[in-house]
Amino acid sequence: MKTIVTVTLNPAIDKSSSVAHVVAEHKLHCTPPRFEPGGGGVNVSRAIKKLGGKSLLLYPAGGLTGKRLQQLLDEEGVNHRPFPIEGAIRESLVILEEFTGQQYRFGMPGPKLRKKEGEPFLQEISAMEPAPEYVVVSGSLPPGVPPDFYAQVARVGKKKGTKTIVDVSGKALKEAIEEGVFLIKPNVREFRELVGEEIKEESQIKAEAQKMVQSGRCQVLVISLGAAGALAVSEDFAEHILPPTVPIISKVGAGDSMVAGIALSLARGNSSRESVLFGVAAGTAAVMTPGTELCRREDAERLYESIITGT
Repeated sequence: MKTIVTVTLNPAIDKSSSVAHVVAEHKLHCTPPRFEPGGGGVNVSRAIKKLGGKSLLLYPAGGLTGKRLQQLLDEEGVNHRPFPIEGAIRESLVILEEFTGQQYRFGMPGPKLRKKEGEPFLQEISAMEPAPEYVVVSGSLPPGVPPDFYAQVARVGKKKGTKTIVDVSGKALKEAIEEGVFLIKPNVREFRELVGEEIKEESQIKAEAQKMVQSGRCQVLVISLGAAGALAVSEDFAEHILPPTVPIISKVGAGDSMVAGIALSLARGNSSRESVLFGVAAGTAAVMTPGTELCRREDAERLYESIITGT
């Protein structure tokens, strides 16, 4: 199987719990919390492991939370390489209100990364021999990191023949596609911001996506449509992929699971279309799990068969 490297500059420890009712000004008694590694690329690597694949996770680690993050990744058997920083890794909190089934998600800011703390990531990718076939950059950029950092990763990758998969938003995404990348996975809102157009109809979205692919800014564009699946566009195909109907328990981690499924399928030598189908299956599998849990392999493989057979 081809090599996958994931890069996360703003990892977190995700704490999840539940409470009967969320009421302002009251002391709320929650269930015992669950702690898991978090952050875009961290979750992509975790999901790849759950799906039966392998990857190498590159991430910063500092403070007691950084040490705890390393322990949690070791416990899950994720192949990871931390880079020391002065600041402490952030925490995030997900609370499920049991009565309504609604989730409340609280994300804390990450530590400021100095220039000398960001450079080793680029140096590591540049020095890898053999070069990885795929680099996945996912998640927000912490304070102190320039918005073109992921574009720099793509630039380094190009020199080594590495394909870059990008799952970020805002200026970081704009900078990355100006450099030119292999695949991007925005949601509809992020795609509208990217093209600067108030597009609503699927035909309009597809037309703009095809323009972006034809411009060379990305080779494959996967627009996440939530419960409606995904719109996938490349030079070879343009298709609205509908997921099977499943019970939705938690939407946390669905996007990261989709990216993991796509990257793993590509690394296994499958076509872009087949890989997007498997990604949709993995993302759909993730909504069937509670809290911040990601996809489960058996669910993803069963749903993939359902998608390709139309059953």
